[in-house]
Amino acid sequence: MLRRTARTLGLFVMAMACAFLGVSATAGTAQADTCYTWNRTLSQGASGSDVTQLQIRVAGWVTSGERLSYDGQYGARTAAAVKKFQSAYGLAADGVAGPATFNKIYALQDADCTPIHFTYAELNKCNSDWSGGAVPAATAKANALKTMWKLEAMRHALGDVPITISSGFRSYACNSAVGGSASSRHLYGDAADLTGSPTLCRLAQQSRTHGFSEILGPGYPGHNDHTHVAFDPSPYWSAPSCGI
Repeated sequence: MLRRTARTLGLFVMAMACAFLGVSATAGTAQADTCYTWNRTLSQGASGSDVTQLQIRVAGWVTSGERLSYDGQYGARTAAAVKKFQSAYGLAADGVAGPATFNKIYALQDADCTPIHFTYAELNKCNSDWSGGAVPAATAKANALKTMWKLEAMRHALGDVPITISSGFRSYACNSAVGGSASSRHLYGDAADLTGSPTLCRLAQQSRTHGFSEILGPGYPGHNDHTHVAFDPSPYWSAPSCGI
């Protein structure tokens, strides 16, 4: 709460300064942000690292079974995801990412780029440096960030109901200690085990439309007490008790 309050105050001060100087905060660019600032409007045909940053934040707004690529290419699928994001937050849904879209993203993220309802600590209860997994620490942490943005989309689609994460990234040691699979996606940092409310079946069902390619839940061995979501190159869904 303190970091959100400080950030809000900072943005207010910056806005007042812009007004004093006669500068529009949305004239050609969106309001500056402490995490990442987009400096141009993006639409189909655009490419670059700014497109990749956008894709990270809208990858949870896709159709059932779809997975958005983080390739820095603003194609039809990215435009469709942006349109879904815009519609979900009451913006003009034209599939073009401009100041209004970026300002909404800024309002949804903290200074470390995590979405406001999730933290790195929630995605890593194993160690402090993201080391010891199947990928380099930086990759595991980056994967966790992508997962959080998908969960933020899912949370909003569920009516802004809090989502509880019981397990995220695991090193090989942490994974072994809990009896995890030797090929677990937790080792890559892109998995999250969800518990609490909404129901496990509701979480499993909803996750199908938010970019997760691996969904395991009630009815699948060892998953009657949580719903597991991840990004697996080989898609697999199984939650028999939930009709999946």
